[in-house]
Amino acid sequence: MKRRDFIINSSLASGMLFVPSFVRAFENVPKHKLGHKKMVVIQLSGGNDGLNTVVPFRNDLYYKKRPKIAINYKNLLHLNNELALPDYMSPLKNLYDSGYLSIINNVGYPNPVRSHFRSADIWQTATDANEYKSTGWLGNYLDAYKQESHIAIDVGNKLSLALKGADKSGIAAFDPKMLYRNANDPFFKKVLNKHHEDEHLSEDNLGYLYKQMIQAESSASYIHQTSKTYTSTTTYPNNILGKQLATTADFINANLETKVYYVSMGGFDTHVNQTTKHEKLMTILSEGLEVFVNDLKKNDTFKDTLILVFSEFGRRVEENAGAGTDHGAANNLFVLTENLKKPGAYNNVADLSNLDNNGDIKYEIDFRQVYATVLEKWLEADPKKVMGKSFDSLNFI
Repeated sequence: MKRRDFIINSSLASGMLFVPSFVRAFENVPKHKLGHKKMVVIQLSGGNDGLNTVVPFRNDLYYKKRPKIAINYKNLLHLNNELALPDYMSPLKNLYDSGYLSIINNVGYPNPVRSHFRSADIWQTATDANEYKSTGWLGNYLDAYKQESHIAIDVGNKLSLALKGADKSGIAAFDPKMLYRNANDPFFKKVLNKHHEDEHLSEDNLGYLYKQMIQAESSASYIHQTSKTYTSTTTYPNNILGKQLATTADFINANLETKVYYVSMGGFDTHVNQTTKHEKLMTILSEGLEVFVNDLKKNDTFKDTLILVFSEFGRRVEENAGAGTDHGAANNLFVLTENLKKPGAYNNVADLSNLDNNGDIKYEIDFRQVYATVLEKWLEADPKKVMGKSFDSLNFI
């Protein structure tokens, strides 16, 4: 492999270019300190339309403001007396009926930003709207507990900002076999051998990518060797999300010591002709989640897994002239696990008669309250130590 091709194309280099060290995390930690809890974060990139995902079918304003794109009452699966899912989301309804889904409504943050990239950064760094950081909330989690070497994997080809820390960070591993092959590429090995020859060089003198390659070698081997001990018998949907969830399930069911997995699904920027696009996206998400949960249940690992599904913002309440929706603010968020204290709708639906000046849903729950809750109650971490500020926790787990 040519040096340029290796750096640009390999998933290993991609992960390392966006991440400081992964540093042999698996080798230095007593297993009893890692615990069993796993968290899977699924980001719906582009701004998912929460109102057409969890439909407030009793609210006349929903149908008045969306004459073309509102989900027909006849095509709804009722969750309670106020909320319903579209019938094409029946797999998610099955999880809801099993008590595995909590829907948290009106989640956002003060002074919402309607730029995809900026709002995504805010969610990934857990900062205020006017604050900029280069490290993510899960990367900060790794940094804060580096002595315990907690581990995070982005099951994609590029590491999310959420998993990037100042010192310790996650690694991108969409394909563990390719990751392992790239770590054993002749050029990669030549660089590592050069490092061993230059023993007089201190770590401070090593180049950034050079150090990441050294630090990633054992992690790539560990992920590959451990994950291949498990062979899945579950068939996942044939799409990118299905592949990511299948890989994540393999990691979890193989008892990989990873604590956090990050998955991304794009395509939710539905400005034009939303109806068909959104139906396809939510079908993919619902089907993938049901197969994933059932796969974990079959292997007795769902009891120790929490799934968090979010989008960087919701959509405008009123449809636009293109039969779509424009960028909004507050949105709903999904939590899936066997350990819910309050399955179903966690809080009240949005008040569509009391919107902000842009015609968007007002936030009721700061998304960092959700983060604080999973950090404290699931990952057994100090939220203030991770996010730098205190936020009231919630009671969904």
